[in-house]
Amino acid sequence: MVSLKSLNSEQKKAVEYDGGSSLIVAGAGSGKTRVLTYKIAYLIDKGYEPESILALTFTNKAASEMKERIKELIGTKAQYLWMGTFHSLFARILRIESDSLDFSVNFSIYDTEDSLSLVQNTMSEMNISTDTVNPSAVRHRISYLKNHMITPAVFRKKMMTSFIDEKIADIYEQYQKRIQEHNAMDFDDLLLKPIELFTNNPKIHQKYKKKFQYILVDEFQDTNKAQYELLRMLVNKEEKICVVGDDAQSIYSWRGADLTNMLNFEKDYHKAKTFRLEQNYRSTKTILAAADSVIKNNKDQISKTLWTDNDEGDLVGLIKCSDEKDEAYHITRIIKDEIHNYKRSMNDFAVLYRTNAQSRVLEDVFRREKIPYLIIGGVEFYKRKEVKDIVAYLRVIANQNDEESLLRIMNFPQRGIGMTTIKRMTAFARRHEISLFDTMQRVFEVIDIKERIQKNVKGFRLLLDKYISLSDRLSVGELTRSLIDELGVIKLFKEESTYESLARLDNVQELLSAITDYSVEHPNVKLNDYLQDVSLASDLDLLDETKQHVNLMTVHSAKGLEFPIVFISGCEEDIFPLSNRFSTDASMDEERRLFYVAMTRAEQKVFVSHARSRYRFGEVAYQNRSRFIDEISSDTISEVTSGSGRKANRKSKKEIYYEYFENVDYVDFSQDKSNHIKVGSRVMHDKFGLGKVLQVIGAGDTQKVSVAFEGNNLKQLMLKFAKLKILN
Repeated sequence: MVSLKSLNSEQKKAVEYDGGSSLIVAGAGSGKTRVLTYKIAYLIDKGYEPESILALTFTNKAASEMKERIKELIGTKAQYLWMGTFHSLFARILRIESDSLDFSVNFSIYDTEDSLSLVQNTMSEMNISTDTVNPSAVRHRISYLKNHMITPAVFRKKMMTSFIDEKIADIYEQYQKRIQEHNAMDFDDLLLKPIELFTNNPKIHQKYKKKFQYILVDEFQDTNKAQYELLRMLVNKEEKICVVGDDAQSIYSWRGADLTNMLNFEKDYHKAKTFRLEQNYRSTKTILAAADSVIKNNKDQISKTLWTDNDEGDLVGLIKCSDEKDEAYHITRIIKDEIHNYKRSMNDFAVLYRTNAQSRVLEDVFRREKIPYLIIGGVEFYKRKEVKDIVAYLRVIANQNDEESLLRIMNFPQRGIGMTTIKRMTAFARRHEISLFDTMQRVFEVIDIKERIQKNVKGFRLLLDKYISLSDRLSVGELTRSLIDELGVIKLFKEESTYESLARLDNVQELLSAITDYSVEHPNVKLNDYLQDVSLASDLDLLDETKQHVNLMTVHSAKGLEFPIVFISGCEEDIFPLSNRFSTDASMDEERRLFYVAMTRAEQKVFVSHARSRYRFGEVAYQNRSRFIDEISSDTISEVTSGSGRKANRKSKKEIYYEYFENVDYVDFSQDKSNHIKVGSRVMHDKFGLGKVLQVIGAGDTQKVSVAFEGNNLKQLMLKFAKLKILN
């Protein structure tokens, strides 16, 4: 019998409850993973068959870690659990039931980049200019519509309001037709197709409804409409569903997450019982109080009061910086001090930022200061070009209808098959209603393709045919290694011998190592299974906590992680919160939840930094500090004053400017009509910041000035309306 002695009283009640639907409101650091782990083990102990339990998580990493913990509690029975992400488990069901779909079992899974490529190719074939419609915006809109279960027909009938909408409807319709012809699904299809399957096949629906006797969902606050509908379709009449989440950590509305799923759970499941996990095991009392003082400013939330038995801990450190480079130096100094004074390791630190663009200066300074770092959630390993190229070969070997992958590798490595040839072959395929792969076999029938290029196409097709026949006889590792050797990719990158080519070589060799490890762990794995795992992998799944480096990541990427010391950088208006000029209250609430998530990643110390100025959009912008800093309770935060961000007490030009400007009287010229301005005058502008007058043109009401603002930002302004503040 699984012992529950290590659980607190509320955790124990949540684990033992089996009377129907339950909502576990799990505050940050309150041990929700522990509760889910013990609940699954407890249910199996109680008599539920492992294969009758469906446990849904939001990352593969979370699923594998949880399964390992369950295995420690109940043994090898844990391997029969249906545990994984929504996408991976429903992709598994779709493959099992492929005979009832218009897809074959070896369908490809398109990631965001593949979907964008398909949108671009579709627009090209439809002669829709990218100047008229942005392909990225179209892909995002299609994904949004799918997340909200809106088909092309419904969109066309009920939601079109403009010429652009009409174009999007046309592209969406054609996109769906093409992706099916490619025997492929995008991430959104992995949720929509099971709904379609269950709706159109009552027997299959009942089969899985009967199969899953208990459903558990992690991170429930991040579910979208399609995920919620799938759960509704599978929950049995006893309402054996347990959902775990924290409304204060709902941060994914931009990709379809619907917080009302959690807020309305008790209305939708009338027998629902709610448990509140309010004891925090991660953070200090001070960090918890600081985070709580911010999040309480949100309107719609489930009431809970987090508390902890942990130490009071240090106050939140407020770092005031002159600019982004000064901010990076401050952070490196604190990291070095912590390592020297408290024997910290590099991976104790996480530097969080709101947008990926903020990492560049941090990286520059970290390299200069010789601090090793790893960017999590930047260009993910499986999205690097050379890795995607090799994986595209494997996808075509598994699924010959996967046109996007075939187009990707048609001329990699270069084999003399150019875009003109590809367009002619594609046109031939459309005209004869055959696949591009089959067109390669009939390339000699395609007019206006030179004999030499025809031979190249034929040779490429023979290469693919060879590995298609080998795919059933070789392991995934053997197949990939042989393919890479024959393509000569490693030799190609070695001979090129540039920094970029050697980095690509490292990535290809890392891919080979990863596939070899995968083959050892899954000795009888099929190529389709490996490709599915790769398609659904994320950088968080690859995070190696044993390596020594400081972790750099966006706050979104940090969700679910924890670190002894956390820096939250760039805490300024229009950065964090991202932009408030046109924001609704709802989006500002989500930005605040994001800040709350950032603070509660920390176990022992939090540092919050903001800069007076930051180089943005090609010019220096003068920043106001984030409202979230002002919302932190004053008795939990104090300014970090010791030392300087930069070395040897050197002051930056901006720092000197600020010290000078802070101790000087201004004249607002719009209010003072006496002419103080002349060439060389120093001025301040609300938008452009500090500047120097280069030229004065004219006089009276029509007088103009040319001003060089910082960052070589030259402006000509009508003095009457410029509202310049001029130094006395």
